[in-house]
Amino acid sequence: MDGVRVGKRVIGAESPVTVGWENLPRVEGGPLKQFVFTWFQPTVLFALLAFWYYAPNSIAKASTAIGIGIGFKVLLLTMEWFFPRHESWRLTWKELTTDLFFVGLGYTILRTVDVYIGDGAMIAAIQKAFDWDKFNWFTGLPLLVQAFMISFIFDFGQYWMHRGMHNWYPLWLTHAPHHFITQLNINKGAVGNPVELFLIGLGIGGFFDFLPRAALLAGTFGMAVSTYQHINVRFNTPRWWRFIFNTTEHHSLHHSLDYEATRSNYSGTWIFIDRIFGTCVDGEAELLGMEGGRRMSIREQMHYPFSEAWKTLKEKFGRPVTAVPAE
Repeated sequence: MDGVRVGKRVIGAESPVTVGWENLPRVEGGPLKQFVFTWFQPTVLFALLAFWYYAPNSIAKASTAIGIGIGFKVLLLTMEWFFPRHESWRLTWKELTTDLFFVGLGYTILRTVDVYIGDGAMIAAIQKAFDWDKFNWFTGLPLLVQAFMISFIFDFGQYWMHRGMHNWYPLWLTHAPHHFITQLNINKGAVGNPVELFLIGLGIGGFFDFLPRAALLAGTFGMAVSTYQHINVRFNTPRWWRFIFNTTEHHSLHHSLDYEATRSNYSGTWIFIDRIFGTCVDGEAELLGMEGGRRMSIREQMHYPFSEAWKTLKEKFGRPVTAVPAE
């Protein structure tokens, strides 16, 4: 397998991938289906932005966002069932049960831990220790500018955390379980070791003052863009969308069986961050995972970073056993 040269790297030498938007399949069907699957993503994004911008204060709150998020994922799960991108990614009961376990973990234990040692708690401690004044002038910026800045600051930090996970062994041990998924479905973003899920959620946006409604608007980018990273639905994505935002195609390459392909497309929402730093590859892959596509159990995902770290330390520092000749 020769692969395709992208910059200084060869993508697809170890596993089949498709590089280049012009080489990707498109949604098949009549004019109505073509229209829906071309404009579904932009329509949802702009509709949600308009909702959070104009909604009265009695509605514009976190509980409403959670409800909309759950309803939106149910809609996308339905679309996955009727319009799968790849039949090999079709959701099974085993996959769904595993996904929901990790989703539940994120809404309960991880959320509780984040309250005490998450980025909000750490930022508050730093500000208190150094008596820093917060950046109050940010609240004077236009609301949509604030929303973009919240989303971009978080994603910029996530880009470097994610890239670090692929380039520094201790961080890679926490992230590796997420790369053992063998298909993309709407809840696969929640699948992984809890340590990695905690780390990837850290951000520095709390150092800046923003209006609460700006945070809700920023959440729209996460829900109406990042959600599509892990989805088994094909869209005829508009050119401007795939240039600015991360897509299923980008993220499927990141999860490819091909090693070089996985070292690309690190951002969660704004793919132009990858374009700036030369890590963006446009294309897609169907064959996903590691070690030939081995599916990792929940139990192994829980202990993998610690058991693998222990094995590595034993190999590095363990005393070799030398045979003693019999007398």
